[in-house]
Amino acid sequence: MSAPANVSTSDRPSSGLPEGLLLAYYGDDFTGSTDAMDALASAGVPTVLCLDTPTPELLARFPDVRCVGLAGSSRGRSPAWMDDVLPAAFSSLAALGAPILQYKICSTFDSSLDVGSIGRAIDIGVKQMRARWSPMVVGAPRLKRYQLFGNLFAAVNGTGYRLDRHPTMSRHPVTPMNEADLRLHLAGQTSRRIELVDMVQLRAGDGAARVEALCADEPPVVLIDVLDDETLAECGRLVWEQRGEGVFSASSSGLQYALVAYWRARGWLPSKSTLPVARAVDAVAAVSGSCSPVTAAQIGWARAHGFHTEPLDLRRVLDAQAADAEIERAVGAASAAIRDGRSAIVYSAEGPDDPAVLEFDAIASGATLSRYDAARQVGRALADVMRCLLDRVELPRVVVAGGDSSGEVASALGIDALSVAAGLTPGAPLCRAWSMLPRRDGLEIVLKGGQMGATTFFGDVLKGAEN
Repeated sequence: MSAPANVSTSDRPSSGLPEGLLLAYYGDDFTGSTDAMDALASAGVPTVLCLDTPTPELLARFPDVRCVGLAGSSRGRSPAWMDDVLPAAFSSLAALGAPILQYKICSTFDSSLDVGSIGRAIDIGVKQMRARWSPMVVGAPRLKRYQLFGNLFAAVNGTGYRLDRHPTMSRHPVTPMNEADLRLHLAGQTSRRIELVDMVQLRAGDGAARVEALCADEPPVVLIDVLDDETLAECGRLVWEQRGEGVFSASSSGLQYALVAYWRARGWLPSKSTLPVARAVDAVAAVSGSCSPVTAAQIGWARAHGFHTEPLDLRRVLDAQAADAEIERAVGAASAAIRDGRSAIVYSAEGPDDPAVLEFDAIASGATLSRYDAARQVGRALADVMRCLLDRVELPRVVVAGGDSSGEVASALGIDALSVAAGLTPGAPLCRAWSMLPRRDGLEIVLKGGQMGATTFFGDVLKGAEN
């Protein structure tokens, strides 16, 4: 295998950045992991995302890499699971020697005390690095996420919402957001001291002095407001210049965007994206496990514009006697559409008001499964659909919507790593799959979080769109 185009360093400006890795991160879900990769790769920072613990043999395929990610699934896991899995994952990444070790979280702060606890991940991660503080960057203006005086806001279709009033996150089926002040929300997950560098302090250039005053024997978590390009670049400067001997940060891709903004301001990176534009293909196949109204609108748009859309019957999926037949039914319908020249989407739900969502607890109970186990089984069914589709029809490009679904699908396909192949839409790049399986190696894949993308998203994947 040859190295992907985006790992070339020949066109990078003369850089004041140190040699070697700049950042290593663990993603709490697969779509968020590709979002973080996109933020760096599009700025000319060669990045590879590993789907399992990065080995020297795998990393040898990417000799110019400056950032290494490890895609995980902790967003939907318990604190006990984190205690078992994250120490080794963080340790393997810390051993790579990057000055910043990140636990990459969702920009909508998906978490609770019992599921996807960001606080627990912080308590585990800070032990890996020697810095006196643990910066936290959540705001990402490119993704329409903004943090102001510690409160998180997100925009949908041009309208901004405080996160506890957000039409999706306030009613998330697993981790509903009922507190927009991230200091208060996070305090329910960790006893660690939580502080803030606010917008006023950041704009005044007082961030470093504020961090110095906050540091103590036990590293505090320090949230940093990000509202616009000015605060984004200043945030990046603060984290980079105060990284010390190595810093741990639980942050969204806002951290990547902030570092890029600062490095660009210093002239260390190209001023514009270095990625090619995604080309058009004849047809794509997609599976979706997202319950988001954003994804629902995208499925509706696709249906109206010639895509075949096929819902899964979740009662049959969760019935051990009927599951295989239901998967075969969906694969048959989708593959027939693709042979006819149409793109196809197989989905488990179409928005939060779909009966499949509203009745999910009852459906799971009828199958004698917990909500968690039922959700994992749906993800595995979508993975089986995609695997069977790829075995049955020739497809150069596929799409997976939904963080948990993305993890199940990517694992089922035998993919070892991903790199960014082309620009597509913010937070959801077109990726190139790296695999020892010839039929999977070189596959183009887009992993999309529920909130990502315009209404025309599936059409953009089909026809190509500039990042």
